[in-house]
Amino acid sequence: MSKSEVKTSLLDNMIGVGDMVLLEPLSENSFIQNLKNRFDHDEIYTYIGTVVISINPYQSLPIYTADKVEEYRNRNFYELNPHIYALADEAYRSLRDQDKDQCILITGESGAGKTEASKLVMSYVAAVCGKGQEVNKVKEQLLQSNPVLEAFGNAKTVRNDNSSRFGKYMDIEFDFKGDPLGGVISNYLLEKSRVVKQPRGERNFHIFYQLLSGASDDLLKRLKLERDVSKYNYLSLDSAVVSDLDDGANFRIIMDAMKTVCFMDNEVQSVLELVAAVMKLGNIEFKSESRVNGFDESRVEDNNDLKEICELLGIEQIVLERAFSSRTLEAKQEKVSTTLNVAQAYYARDALAKNLYSRLFSWLVTRINESIKAQTKQSKKVMGVLDIYGFEIFENNSFEQFIINYCNEKLQQIFIDLTLHEEQEEYIREGIEWKNIEYFNNAVICDLIENNNKGILAMLDDECLRPGTVTDETFLDKLNTVCAGHHHFESRHCTNSQFLTDHTLPHNCFRIQHYAGKVLYCVEGFVDKNNDLLYRDLSQAMYKARHPLIKLLFPEGDPSKMNLKRPPTAGFQFRASVGTLMKNLQTKNPNYIRCIKPNDKKAARIFTETLVRHQVRYLGLMENVRVRRAGYAFRQLYKPCLERYKMLCQQTWPHWRGPAREGVEMLLNSLQVPKEEFCYGCSKIFIRNPKTLFALEKKRRECLEVLAAVIQKIYRGWKQRKHFLLMKKSQVVVAAWYRRYSQQKKFQKIRICAIIVQSLIRRWKSRKILRELKHQKQCIEAATTISAYWHGTKVRREYRKYFRASAGKKIYDFTVKRTIQKYFLDLKKKIPSMSPIDKTWPPQPYQFLEGTHKELGRIFHLWRSILTGSF
Repeated sequence: MSKSEVKTSLLDNMIGVGDMVLLEPLSENSFIQNLKNRFDHDEIYTYIGTVVISINPYQSLPIYTADKVEEYRNRNFYELNPHIYALADEAYRSLRDQDKDQCILITGESGAGKTEASKLVMSYVAAVCGKGQEVNKVKEQLLQSNPVLEAFGNAKTVRNDNSSRFGKYMDIEFDFKGDPLGGVISNYLLEKSRVVKQPRGERNFHIFYQLLSGASDDLLKRLKLERDVSKYNYLSLDSAVVSDLDDGANFRIIMDAMKTVCFMDNEVQSVLELVAAVMKLGNIEFKSESRVNGFDESRVEDNNDLKEICELLGIEQIVLERAFSSRTLEAKQEKVSTTLNVAQAYYARDALAKNLYSRLFSWLVTRINESIKAQTKQSKKVMGVLDIYGFEIFENNSFEQFIINYCNEKLQQIFIDLTLHEEQEEYIREGIEWKNIEYFNNAVICDLIENNNKGILAMLDDECLRPGTVTDETFLDKLNTVCAGHHHFESRHCTNSQFLTDHTLPHNCFRIQHYAGKVLYCVEGFVDKNNDLLYRDLSQAMYKARHPLIKLLFPEGDPSKMNLKRPPTAGFQFRASVGTLMKNLQTKNPNYIRCIKPNDKKAARIFTETLVRHQVRYLGLMENVRVRRAGYAFRQLYKPCLERYKMLCQQTWPHWRGPAREGVEMLLNSLQVPKEEFCYGCSKIFIRNPKTLFALEKKRRECLEVLAAVIQKIYRGWKQRKHFLLMKKSQVVVAAWYRRYSQQKKFQKIRICAIIVQSLIRRWKSRKILRELKHQKQCIEAATTISAYWHGTKVRREYRKYFRASAGKKIYDFTVKRTIQKYFLDLKKKIPSMSPIDKTWPPQPYQFLEGTHKELGRIFHLWRSILTGSF
C-alpha cells in the first residue's frame, strides 16, 4: 500500500479474507484456499479473530522496516492488514495502558518460523518502548540472549536449518511507563539425546560446529581440539556444512553476544572447555577384558582422549576411568561394586555427555537470567513470550514426541478455555446473553496422559521405580491393561478386538487419538529416556573436578550430601514444568501466533496443500474459527462502524450529530437488516453472520462508486474552473508582459535612432571644429616657419662673421689633439713584451712626432730594465 492510500479497516483492499471468522462459506477447503490465495500475494499473516496465523515465506519480505513499525504503532488491531506487529502492539498497549499482564503463545511445527516470530515480537516491543541509556542496555541484553541460546539449543534438522530443540518461555518485565526493566527465561526439555546421536541428514547443536569453524588456532589448541569435524564421533558428517549457515561468522556473533549479556572471559572459557569435553567424550572407545571371576569388564582402548578430557575438566584420569568401568550400588548402609560391560560403559559415556551438556545449558539460562533480571524491586508488568515445539508426527515417534505432544495438548486445552473465557467475558461486558458453545474438549486426552493414578506418565514412572525386570515391553503391557477401555488409546494387545488385525499398529507400539489426529508411538526407549540415569560414580567423579563449573553442575556428587533417594524422572519433571507454565499462562491475557510451514523444501512461493492441511488440523484452527463464529462472527465499536457505513443512510450522511449508537441503529433500520442478524452491546455492534457483513460491504462499495462519481464530477468542475481562472490570470499577465515588451522594444528603437542622430550631429560639429583647428594650426605653422627662416638667416650672417676670425686655429688644435690621442691608443696596443732581450719598438706613425716617439722608446726600455733588475 502506497503512502498516499488511506486504510481505515481490515476489509479495505483485502486479498482473500483477512479474518477467517468472516470466511464464507466456511470449510476446510475454503480455509486452505484462502491461505494459499493470500500466500501467493505475499500476505503471510491472516487472523482468526485476535489469533494470528503466520506462514513461513522462506524469503525476506519488506514488511519489517522501521516505517512498518511506525505504521502499526498505536493502531487498532483490525485497522490495517494482518501483521504480527499488530498483535505485538495490541499486547504491549494492553500491558502499558491497562496494567494487564500479557503472554504471547507461539506454536507450530519445526520450520514453521516460531523462533523468527518470537524475535519479531521482541524487536517490535524494543522499538516502540521508551529510550534512554539504561533502557537501551536492557533491551540489547534481552535481544542478545537469543543468539546465545540458539547456539546451544538449536540444531539443523531435516525440516529446519535452525530448529529450536528446547522450549523457551521469557517473561519480559516493564515498569509503570512501559519501559523494559529486565527478563526471566525458563527452558523446557532440551533434546539432549541429540548430543550423542542425530538422525540422518541432521546435525548436532550449532555450538559444536561454530566452535570448530570460528575459533582461532590458539583457542582450539588450548581446548585440545582439531578443526576437522570428522575427528569427532558425536558430530554428524553428512550435514556438517549447511549452505545457509556461516558457522565461523556465527561463532563471532555468539562471543559478542555473551559479552553483551555480561559473561566474564573466564566464564566463556569454562563454557567452551565443557563443550570441547563433550565432543571428545564421543571419541572414547571401550574394549572388553575378562576377569578371573568369569565376568567381562570394560576398559578404555586409547587413553589419549581420556587424558585430554581429564585435563579440560580438572579430573584425575584414574577417577574417571574407574567410573567408566565399574558402578557402586548402595542400599541400607551397604555398598556393592559391580563391573560394567562394554555396552554399559558406552551407556555411561553417553549419559555423562548428555547430562554434562544439558546441565551446561541450564546453567547458561540461569547465568543469562542473572544478567537480564530486573535490578529494582518496584512493581512490574510482565509480557511472556512462549516459543515451544509444535505438535510432532514423525514416521518413528518416541518418548520425546510423546511429551512434546502432551505439552501441545495442554496448550490446546488452555487455548480453548481462554478463548471461550475471553468470548464469554466480552459478551457479559457488552450485556449480551451468553450461550454455551459445543466444542471438542481435549481434557480427556490430557487426563489419559497426566492422571496421577492411571495416566500414561504415572504408569511409566511406576515401571521405572518398581523392583524387578523393567523393560519397554512390560510398560506396554501395563498400558494395555489399564488403558484398554479408553476411547483415545489403541494397541494391538488391548482387549478391544477391532485392533487385533490392524496391521498399521505394530506390536511394540501404541496409538493415541490426539486433538490433532492419531499418533503412533514406539515404546522402545521410553523407560531409559524417562529414567535418564547417570551413575552415581560419574556424578561423584565430576564433583571431584577442579574445574570451576563442574562442581556447580553436579551437586549430587558431594559425598556429604549423598541422597539415596532416586532422582525424579524426566516425565515427572516435564509434567511439573508444564503444570507451572499453565498456571503462569492462566494469570495473563493470552495472545496467539499459529505458525505454519508451507512446504518441506524450505523454498519460497511453494504452497503444499496436503502439508498445510495437516498442520491446520493439528493446530485446531478450524475448531478455533467455529468457536469464534458460534456466537457473533463480527463485532466493532459503534463509532468506527458508523464512520465506515454512514454513507448508506441519508440521515447519517455526511455527518451524524448524535451518539454513535443511535446513528448505527438509524443506519441498520434504514437498511432493513433483519434483527436476528445483529445485536447491540454496550459499546459494540455484534453481527451474527458474515453474509450480513459482506452485504454491508457490497452496498458500501456500490455507494462509494456513486460517491466517487459525484466527487469526480465536482472535482473535474473545480479543476476546470481553476484551470480557466488560471488561464485568465495568465492571459492578463502575458498581455501585460507583452505590452511592456512592446513598449520597451519601441523605446529602444527610438533611443537608438536618437543616438544615431546625436552621433551624426556630433560628427558634423567635430569635423567643423577640426577644420577650424587645422586652419589655425596651418596659420601658426606658417608664421613660425617664416619667423624661423628670418631668424636663421640673421644668425647665419652673424656666425659667418665670427667663424672666419678664429675657426682655423680651433680646427688645427682639435686635429692635433685627436691625432695624439689616437697615437697613444695605438701605442698601447702595440707595446713590446717585458723581456729584457726584446729591443723592438713600434714604428712611428706620424712624422711630426718623431722625437717624441724615440724618447718614449728609450724611456720604456730603461723602465723595463729597472723593473726586471737587469740594469
